[in-house]
Amino acid sequence: MTKWIGFFLAIAALLIISKRNLGAAMFISAFILGIFTIPENLLLTIWSCMTDLSTILLAAIVGLIPLIGGVMNETGQMDKLIANMRIGKKPFLMLSPALVGLLPMPGGALLSAPIVEKAGKGISNEKKAGINVWFRHILYLIYPISANFMVSTAAAKIGLYQPIPHLMIILLFSLFLGYFFFLRGNLGKIKYEKHFSLKGLILPLTALLIAPILDILIKTSLILPVKEIGTLIAVTASLIFAMIIGKTRLEKFREITSKAKPWNFAFMMMGIIVFLGVFKQSGILKLFEDVPMTPEILFGIAVILGFMTGRIITPAGIVFPIYLTKFGAISLPIFALMYFGIFLGYVLTPVHPCVSLTAESLEVEIKDYLKVVIPPVAIALSVSLLFLHFLNP
Repeated sequence: MTKWIGFFLAIAALLIISKRNLGAAMFISAFILGIFTIPENLLLTIWSCMTDLSTILLAAIVGLIPLIGGVMNETGQMDKLIANMRIGKKPFLMLSPALVGLLPMPGGALLSAPIVEKAGKGISNEKKAGINVWFRHILYLIYPISANFMVSTAAAKIGLYQPIPHLMIILLFSLFLGYFFFLRGNLGKIKYEKHFSLKGLILPLTALLIAPILDILIKTSLILPVKEIGTLIAVTASLIFAMIIGKTRLEKFREITSKAKPWNFAFMMMGIIVFLGVFKQSGILKLFEDVPMTPEILFGIAVILGFMTGRIITPAGIVFPIYLTKFGAISLPIFALMYFGIFLGYVLTPVHPCVSLTAESLEVEIKDYLKVVIPPVAIALSVSLLFLHFLNP
């Protein structure tokens, strides 16, 4: 009984504190859980998690990622990329927020919302809000060099790139839903103020793609003592390239670093790993063995946690370990569906800062945003549950 009390208190603290600081929420929740479950080994567990080389490297990687976004934004490279994507109005409205969304930074939705506002003339503001949130996060489903994807695959104990083929199918389905509900009809054309620049398209696009491509090449061609070394090299290369093409001087980089606050992201990653470490040692997972549950119920929990937390990482760190305990190894299709369930709760909730910031930027009430987003989310949830049922007869 004591362990269950500790678990629910830890989850409550996680949900409440994560609205202000996810890293602090993870550390505090881990401490609460540990006090109730492994008081004698709590400090040793936390220390071993924090001093593990993989943990340190992951924290460094996640800290570097927002710097790439900061450099590209502050030097105008992201503006150049978007301005030179001459692909038609509808594809532009899908792709431009998606590319900006690859750059995790506080208030990032406020970067893509003006782009959607300008390019989406003739579209209602509530649909523009749906476009910005839906497509801004859609590449999270397949982009491996992100904290969301790294933590989720690690928690599920599968390879970083293994679920991508299955998630590609879900991505295409999501693109269809987004197009059907937000972009149908004749929307006209975009009028560009400047001539097309191939250089303005290729260079910033390369900066975004260096990290995942180089990461794959390093991991497939070299035997590394710790796999995160390859990812750190890849992300660093991407940052250096972004700085070179943006002609970023040291003083400017210091200013960008101050705005991006990479230490917050590194602290968050460290907290997540500590929470997962304590969670695994606490014995809570064994308690779940006696709790009646089906994959469909766990899928519902994943969606609810995504909605309640406005995060992907937090639910992933809870749901996937529970699945491993209750049902054994997670197949790639099951992982894809569970991850998608978390994603759907995440794009729906006003707790998610991008939703609130988008609504504020485009002067849309949350209830009007929900009216346009609930239909595609409801269809996606229904289809996901149907597939999950067939995969678990």
